[in-house]
Parts: sequence; C-alpha cells; structure tokens
Amino acid sequence: MTRKNWTLVALAVVLGGISLYLNKDWFAEDVIQIHHRSRPGQGGVFRRNRRPAASATAPIFFAFDRKLKLTSLKVIPVSDIETNKYPHPIWHLVSDSNSVPVVGFTYGDYIRGMRPAVKGATPDSLEPGVKYRLLIESRSGKAEEDFVPVPQTQ
Repeated sequence: MTRKNWTLVALAVVLGGISLYLNKDWFAEDVIQIHHRSRPGQGGVFRRNRRPAASATAPIFFAFDRKLKLTSLKVIPVSDIETNKYPHPIWHLVSDSNSVPVVGFTYGDYIRGMRPAVKGATPDSLEPGVKYRLLIESRSGKAEEDFVPVPQTQ
C-alpha cells in the first residue's frame, strides 16, 4: 500500500472512533435520578421509624430510578450550603461496607446497612417552607435533589 492509502485508512479509523465516542456515550457515567414527594403520615404498630414523633411537616419519600447501594446520605439546609464552607447536615448516614440496595426511603427512617455518621445521632426535624438538599453517594455515582417540606395536615 502506498503512503496515501495508509493516510486514508488512518483518517477513517480516527473519524470512526470520534463518531463512536460522540454518539454512543460509552464513556459517560450513569446519571442517578432522584424523585421526592410528600405523603400523609401512616400510623402502625410495626413501623420502624426514627423520625421525630412531633413533626410539623408531612413525611417526605425519596425514590431512585433504580436500586442503589448507598455509601453516604446527607440532608443539609440550602441556606447553610450557601453561607458555610462546611455545612452541618441535619441527617447524615454512612455505610462502611454492606448497605442493602434500596429504591427509596422516607426522611428519618432506618435504612438497613447504614448508620449515623456520629454515633447516637438522630435526624433533626424538618421545617415547613425551608429548602433542603439531599446528597447521596453510591458505588455508581453521586446525586443531589432539592426539596421543600410541606406542613403536616390533620
């Protein structure tokens, strides 16, 4: 083969590689989608709940687009994030090694395989109308979701 042919073959391979990279997203990481909603409180005798009993807000349920093995979970007021370099989370759970895959959870509830980052810590009560940010980490990536709790209705 001549030099001209080798150049054309190399150019075709480079263009083919660029096309695959741009069109197939082989190297893009998966985006974790989080959804949240407020739901009325559910009473029950067998509820495993560490949420404060007298809450001014309706319970908030978080759901993911797939099952995740969480390694870290934080809820932080957005005002703290905007004003502090190191904001204080009002709920912070970590997993050392063996968290159970979950597709959703309610704020303040026990999540199997996770423990409070500070031993004995419990989640603070949410305030209605205050904007919070949920930050999660898992083996497949990180994600965040802003939410505003609504007042509890009787």
